Amino acid sequence: MNKLTIKGNWNEISGKLKQKYADLTDDDLLYVEGKEDELLGKLQNKLGKTREDIHDLIAKILHP
Repeated sequence: MNKLTIKGNWNEISGKLKQKYADLTDDDLLYVEGKEDELLGKLQNKLGKTREDIHDLIAKILHP
């Protein structure tokens, strides 16, 4: 998974994450180019998962 893949598919990814984790807000899922690490950190804290877990979640959404 690379940054271009995330950026290009972020609307789909964020929608599916919101479906799976109802407590995620639009602010939690706000994608700002160049701040991908900050986004991953927010998701880690909110979901109580490791960085690798977050990467795996996104990869599963992109490649079911």
